[in-house]
Amino acid sequence: MTPEFDRQLAAYAELIVKVGLNLQAGQRLMVRAPLEAAPLVRHVAAHAYQGGARLVEVLWNDPLLVLERYRHAPRDSFAEVSQWPVNAGLEYAEAGQAFLSIIGVDPELLKDVAPELVATTRRAEGMAAMPLARLMSADAVNWCVVGYATAGWAARVFPDLPPAEQQQRLWQAIFRTVRLDAADPVATWEAHSDQLLARTAFLNEKQYTALHFTGPGTDLVVGLPAHHHWIGGGAPTALGFSNIANLPTEEVFTAPHRDRVEGTVRATMPLNYSGNLIENFSLTFKDGKVVDFSAERGEELLRSHLATDEGAARLGEVALVPHSSPIAQSGLLFLNTLYDENASSHVALGRAYQNCIAGCEGLDEAAFAEMGGNSSVTHLDFMIGSAEIDVDGLLGDVAEPLMRGGEWVN
Repeated sequence: MTPEFDRQLAAYAELIVKVGLNLQAGQRLMVRAPLEAAPLVRHVAAHAYQGGARLVEVLWNDPLLVLERYRHAPRDSFAEVSQWPVNAGLEYAEAGQAFLSIIGVDPELLKDVAPELVATTRRAEGMAAMPLARLMSADAVNWCVVGYATAGWAARVFPDLPPAEQQQRLWQAIFRTVRLDAADPVATWEAHSDQLLARTAFLNEKQYTALHFTGPGTDLVVGLPAHHHWIGGGAPTALGFSNIANLPTEEVFTAPHRDRVEGTVRATMPLNYSGNLIENFSLTFKDGKVVDFSAERGEELLRSHLATDEGAARLGEVALVPHSSPIAQSGLLFLNTLYDENASSHVALGRAYQNCIAGCEGLDEAAFAEMGGNSSVTHLDFMIGSAEIDVDGLLGDVAEPLMRGGEWVN
């Protein structure tokens, strides 16, 4: 590690602590990270403690260890999940502490693993994590997800470069997406957040009844619940302050109505699904539910996901992102949803965020469904936007142009 890279990593950590987490003096911080991300974790801990954190604790993970499980563990063991990490998370959340997830898995790590095993693991982990996921999705605490340029991930993004250059190029791209090349990254993020908040204020005032996406292979109407709430930029937490849960973020998003999605949508980017890729896929919806689908690659994975539970075949999020976002303009396919979803408008199959519908915080699944919200143990984003996609906001029978050619009209 060169001194210059270490300086950049420290600046990245400062941005994570001050902007992403907005960590408060007196809070604890729980970090989930791959072993390879230890240099970044150390810088995060340093900035956290300098800001008054009482304790930083880390739950390490090793993707290669996960691969060994799929290779050698008993075939009937993949529904088994240890409860102690979830309990630790619940203890943190209920005490108002903060969470950081650092990700960077090789998008093809599990390409040779049977799809049904991957689906079984995701379902079991999702069910175990539901109590914590509900708190996180309701912004009960401050949390953030960021990326780390692991060697395996970098090799997939830049396969034509020499191995020594792959990680360097991916780091350069990551640093640009989080605006570390600005003279004052923290101030730049504050201004960017203000722009996203202005966009959400406009959409919240409009209260469109639906969004209509049109383009090659796509003619999709996404109904929106009454009193839906758009979120973007700094989101308020139940703790009384705001934070930015994803670095980078270019989106404004809300919850669709679980029963009012109609038509066909074609994904515009490959989807990294637990170390596998699903490519060139499309889905058809009727009365809110997927009734047909196809994929050139990963169709069995997609089939398994849709069968996870009743809500996995319905939408839980719709997000708008301009094609001029820094991630899109980089021209890179990151093969990582945290980045690719901020290059493109997108939707998500599965769980909706309760704070996207006014009055839904704390409701049980039946009451949430009555309001139009979708519940599921899973939440799977996939990209549907491009420079060829138009979006209209519908107010009854009146259509207003929102995006043309992937860009905001106003």
